[in-house]
Amino acid sequence: MRSLAEALVADGHDVTYLTRNQWDEAKPPAIPGVRVVAVSRRDPLYGPDGNRRIGPPLRFGLGVLRHLRAHGTDYDVVHTCAFPYFPLLAAGALRTKPLFVDWFEVWSKDYWRGYLGGPGGFIGWAVQRACARVPQQAFTFSELHATRLLQEGLRTAPHRLGGLYSGPTGVENVALERAPLVVFAGRHIPEKRVAAIPAAIAAARGRVPGLRALILGDGPERARTLRAIEEQGVGDCVTAPGFVDADVVQAAIADAACLLLPSQREGYGLVVIEAAAAGTPSVVAAGRDNAAVELVVPGVNGIVAASDGPGDLADAIVAAVEGGPALRAATAGWFAANARELSVSRSLEQVVAAYERATAVSGP
Repeated sequence: MRSLAEALVADGHDVTYLTRNQWDEAKPPAIPGVRVVAVSRRDPLYGPDGNRRIGPPLRFGLGVLRHLRAHGTDYDVVHTCAFPYFPLLAAGALRTKPLFVDWFEVWSKDYWRGYLGGPGGFIGWAVQRACARVPQQAFTFSELHATRLLQEGLRTAPHRLGGLYSGPTGVENVALERAPLVVFAGRHIPEKRVAAIPAAIAAARGRVPGLRALILGDGPERARTLRAIEEQGVGDCVTAPGFVDADVVQAAIADAACLLLPSQREGYGLVVIEAAAAGTPSVVAAGRDNAAVELVVPGVNGIVAASDGPGDLADAIVAAVEGGPALRAATAGWFAANARELSVSRSLEQVVAAYERATAVSGP
């Protein structure tokens, strides 16, 4: 959204960005050419259990409703993320046109049930389904979620955007010879399956001399991950330092033999692209809710594990490490060939073109 706003301003458009109050100062952040408006108060997004709280998105949705009711006719285009749903419902209730919506994920009914339980899961799925049926131009980043969105009742085919990568598109100074290091970088939440990594390393280390793993990030599953390191007896080769600076993450990925992303659920998998930009192949886990597998061509820029189980992850890790310089060279080549379509700049071009088509039809 920040990149989109800046691109629109550069083209001479006026941009208003609606958000929650999430800054300490009395005034909103200054973004040249962008009017930042807080429509709801600052609240913690997550509860003690690590799950999202319902209050903040409800208040944000109500704030969006009030703002669009008062100012909706001032805008030629309204663009929102689908999640957390209530702003989309607000725009739909006011019949805001043209309305553009980013859908990073569409959860299945079974996933909703597992996430919130029976009654709560049904309500969450029903809200998502209602959002899909609001008249809109939808953008998706994977075939998995484009298909699900149509199944949920989207009225027109979604527009598939290529990517969100915003780093350098050139592949330079890629080291092909690397130590057998496996890196994970992400939030420690159940669906990321971070706690499965120590067991996978324990299963793979006998086949890969000197194998090490670096688990970066933090979250509600961190304590469980640390216990798993101890229980698997891999404290000598698996480290989990918590949150680190972005440049530390980038350097670790660039040094790794492979990136490990054992998630059960991914809406896109941007870190796979970031790893490929460094010539680092990715290990991802096959699963019905994991769109990151769409970014991996097995044997070219990574390996798809048969499941997120430690044994299958271990097999994929071994294959990625043993792929050696040839696999890393192929990964760098894959990135070079696809960088343009995977870039956020290309997605912005497609979004702006969709705006132009819609406003040409509907008028100012």
